[in-house]
Parts: sequence; C-alpha cells; structure tokens
Amino acid sequence: MITHIRVKNFKSWQDSSEVELAPLTGFFGTNSSGKSSLLQMLLLLKQTIGSNQVIFFGDENSLVNLGDFREVIHGHKEEEQLELEFGCRTQDPYTAEILQKNNPGYPRTFPLEVNSFTFVAAIQGRDGQPTFEHTHYAFGSNNELKIEWKSGSLVYPSQYKTNVRLRYDYDRIGPSIGDLLNHLTSSFEKLFSHVYYLGPTRVDPRRVYSWSGSHPAQIRQWGDQTIDALLSARVRKLKTLHEEEEVPIEERVSYWLQEMELAHSFSLDWVSQGSKEYEVRIRKSPESAPVTLVDMGYGLGQFLPVLVLCYYAPEGSTLILEQPGIHLHPKVQSQLADLLIEIITERNLQILIESHSEHLLNRLQRRIAEEKIGVDKTALYFCRNEEGISEIDKLEMDEFGNIANWPENFFGDEMGDLFAMTKAQRERKKRTEG
Repeated sequence: MITHIRVKNFKSWQDSSEVELAPLTGFFGTNSSGKSSLLQMLLLLKQTIGSNQVIFFGDENSLVNLGDFREVIHGHKEEEQLELEFGCRTQDPYTAEILQKNNPGYPRTFPLEVNSFTFVAAIQGRDGQPTFEHTHYAFGSNNELKIEWKSGSLVYPSQYKTNVRLRYDYDRIGPSIGDLLNHLTSSFEKLFSHVYYLGPTRVDPRRVYSWSGSHPAQIRQWGDQTIDALLSARVRKLKTLHEEEEVPIEERVSYWLQEMELAHSFSLDWVSQGSKEYEVRIRKSPESAPVTLVDMGYGLGQFLPVLVLCYYAPEGSTLILEQPGIHLHPKVQSQLADLLIEIITERNLQILIESHSEHLLNRLQRRIAEEKIGVDKTALYFCRNEEGISEIDKLEMDEFGNIANWPENFFGDEMGDLFAMTKAQRERKKRTEG
C-alpha cells in the first residue's frame, strides 16, 4: 500500500508537502487545480520501470505523456530541481542487523525489520536531459536510515552500487547492504506492478468483441481490454472475506448493475457456438428484449471498465481512477461510493480517485456516520490553483462524517444560485403584475 506522496516543482506544484494516502483517497477541486498531476506522479514512476531511462515522461502509448523535462518542471524553470517521493508498506518484511560505528553506551548491533520505506528522487535537467542528482531509500522506525545515491542512473537504482552508501552513524547492514537494496528494489517493482490506472476517457463499446484466448494483465487506461478481462476471468473466481464460496467476476458485475438499476441482467455470450466473437447483452428490465452494450446509452459503457477493474485487479493492488462516475446519473454516482467501500473492505484494494462528484462524497460521509467505513480508512483532499501554483487542503472529517473545513464554493455556489433564482422570480412577478 502506498502511504504518502510528495512532489516538488512538478507541473503546477511547487511543493505539495506530504500527502497522506488511505485505503480510499479522494481528490476533489476545480479544473486545472493539480489533482490529476498528483496521480500522474505515480504513473510516471510506474512507466519508468524497465524503460532504461532516468525518467520516462511518456509517449502516445504510455500511461501518461508529459512531454519533456521543460514541460514537467514547475514554471518551465529548467534550472530548478524536480523531486518525486512516495512511501509504502511492503508485503514482505525484511529483517536485518545494524552494526554501529561509534555510539558509546549502546549495543554495537541491533535488529532492524524493514516493513516500510520511503523513496525520494531528485532530478535535474542538464542540456535538456534529466539527470539524477540524488536518490535514496529511507527506512527504519522514523526513516532514520538511508541508502543513498549521488548521480545515480535509474529511477529505481539496483545494480548500480558504486555510489551507494548507508547514511548516519552506522557501519553496515548484516548480512549486507546489497541484500537489503535488492529487497527494496524488488518491493518497489512489485508495488508498481500492482498499480492499475483507468483514465477519464474510455473506449466506446462495440457490438461484437473478438477474443483470442489471451489473459490480459490489466484492462489498460482506456478500458479497451475490459471484455478480454471478463472472458479471461471465467476461469478465475473471487473469494471475499465474508463468503464461503468463490464468486465469478461476472456475477459481481451483474449484481452491481442491478443494484444501481443500470441493467436487470448482463450476459457475455458467443455470437455463434464455438466462435471467437462475443457480444454483451443487456436487459434493462425483466420484460425488455436484450440489446447490445452499444444500444444501452453512453454511461453504462463508460462505467463497465470501472466495475470490471475493481474485481479483476489482484488483491492488494492500488487502483487509480480518474472520474470513475463520469456520465452517470447522480443516484448512481452516490452508489459508486458503496462499490468502492466494498472493494477496499472485501478485496483489500487501495483506491485513489479524482472526481467532481458531490453525490459520491455525500454518500461517503453518510457511510462514515453509519459506521460502514471508518474515517481512518479515508483521506479526502481539495485542490486549488492560485496564480499558477497548486495548493492542497486535507478535509477534516470526524467520525460522524462532518467536514469541519468545507472549502467555499466546493461544488459551486448552490445557495447563491437559489438566492439569485428567487430574486429573479420575484422581480419577474412584479413586472408581470405591474
């Protein structure tokens, strides 16, 4: 699980400060306020792994395409230093032994269990190319220990050990720094291999889908492998915390479509027996004729990838969802909060969302008050941009779902609009009667 993120001089962010992440984290705010950029930082790290580049800003086929260093650095000030940071809890703790140099009165050795770490990378632009100035892993009870690089080569330094050193007043780690370094590197890669992203714009549904029998690792950022994933998952079932029997993914998809009143039934069938072509058939009501996904309206087709990804991603994964409720009716946007709560509770997923939906937030507040989810399992933020610099405020929510620091005009000026409408009605009535 990713525990926090921080960016400095990244796009509109001069310094985000440490942004704590929870199992369910929501970023709200005005357009171009920087909320998507915070999530892009994680995608940037994910797509850099295996690229053999200092940092891979992307292309038309990558998770995110940020251009080059000049486009990314805050204010296009190429002399500034870009800093990327995240913290995480690892699934595989590592036990080591520290040998101290000179610390009278304390044991010369003491055990260290590494079950979390922070990664920081400082990048400088030189002759138009990004170069690492400083990179380190920090760990220990208070991140007091660091494995540090100067002028490193990769975003996740692994085989480059010549410039590595253990900072502070410690001599070495037993059995070796190399073993711990390999563990941290492996944890870094494993963490980001289980980060899945779905963007705000998804592919349009089709009448017929071809499936060659492939088993995609993900549904991709446009959701274009959603049906492939569903067909692949027919041999894979889910077992939730409160169910004794395993449940097919399609069954959970059908349940939520019914619960949200988006469809009465959902099926994925051969066009003809033995064919490699399939079609999605939907019944809006028990009496209605089945129609293809194309004929059901845009909202359902855009939402289906969200629903499938929530059940297709392996347990323990982190999902990044931009505008998951786009094109959905307000009632369904509210129910989306219930879906997300079930996913983090039953499937142990971490979900990071970027949204404009007040209905989703209101339902989440209600569920906190009803004790369906603990306030400690959520982290909600409001982003804003003032004079080209992004700022972020954590919403202070209590155990009853109340937000103490509700930003002005958070979801628009609703009361102002109602007052203006009433005033206009009164003035119009006077003119008509006069």
